[in-house]
Amino acid sequence: MSNHVEIPKTMKAAVMTEPGHIIIEEIPVPTPQPDEVLIQVIAVGVCGSDVHYYEHGRIGPYVVEKPIILGHECAGIVVSTGKKVSRFNVGDRVAIEPGVTCGHCEYCKEGRYNLCPEVQFLATPPVDGAFVQYIVMRQDFVFPIPDHLSFEEAAMNEPFSVGIHAARRCHLQPGSTIAIMGMGPVGLMAVAAAKCFGATRIIVTDLEPVRLEAARKMGATEVINVREEDAVAKIKELTGGRGVDVAWETAGNPKALQSALSSIRRGGKLVIVGLPPQDQIPINVPAIADNEIDIYGVFRYANTYPMGIEFLSSGKVDANIIITDKYPLSQTQEAMERAIHHKNASLKIIVYPNE
Repeated sequence: MSNHVEIPKTMKAAVMTEPGHIIIEEIPVPTPQPDEVLIQVIAVGVCGSDVHYYEHGRIGPYVVEKPIILGHECAGIVVSTGKKVSRFNVGDRVAIEPGVTCGHCEYCKEGRYNLCPEVQFLATPPVDGAFVQYIVMRQDFVFPIPDHLSFEEAAMNEPFSVGIHAARRCHLQPGSTIAIMGMGPVGLMAVAAAKCFGATRIIVTDLEPVRLEAARKMGATEVINVREEDAVAKIKELTGGRGVDVAWETAGNPKALQSALSSIRRGGKLVIVGLPPQDQIPINVPAIADNEIDIYGVFRYANTYPMGIEFLSSGKVDANIIITDKYPLSQTQEAMERAIHHKNASLKIIVYPNE
């Protein structure tokens, strides 16, 4: 199936020439390969990883060595399809899963394609991302969205997918009590995921009142401001001394990880979602062994997009709760600065490449 609309030869892109500096450049519009679609990008969320690359130029082994386009939480409209594309037509509204994998390695074959060593993930060096007006994507990483789901909400399926994957990894059961440490956008969408999977008590922690208030709206049953209260003592109090069935650390904060471990009941589960700035963190090994704590690492997600779109479309999750700021592509640098300097007020920032 191959059909086209009038597409310009060039487009605007927000290019980070070096950390802390983004300029708007005119670059060629890419041409889809036979199994790819060309998508007009309507909405892109600013992720913590984008901000980290903007501030520091690296995340662990991923280093920005040349100009790069950031942004990977995205949704838009199909404007052209390659010769072998059978799943999409021009005009389709879609969400984009940003990590294209090889499909052939043992991890792809066993359905854990997020572990594929050949993954090309948008806005992870050296791969360019979605702060552009048009982007090409292999058709199997593109998902249709219903007309009533906004492009902003569809873009939020990316951080939401992390929570869905975490819930699946730890086999989160209906009726569970869960603690989630850290209410950034991933943590907030994790609250929604825990609720969708049937957790009945969702206790959350953070430093910022605006984030705790958003967590309540997303489904948290109890909130703890760790500036004012000791998280572990409060969780033990709320659970009658037992502790929670499951704790997720979503902040990438060493103290939050230690608190998460200390808040779990005997035989419970610890899920590590956030990435701390350092590799080594002291952790209470006797407590892990004595209490038979299961530990799950979470790296992105796999096979989550259809379920996420279903939850978002059904009204079970209102992603609009976390969207606080909106910028046109020309102000991408301002959007990054806002994310860095207004953590007490901004939750999720959306950039609009075609405005």
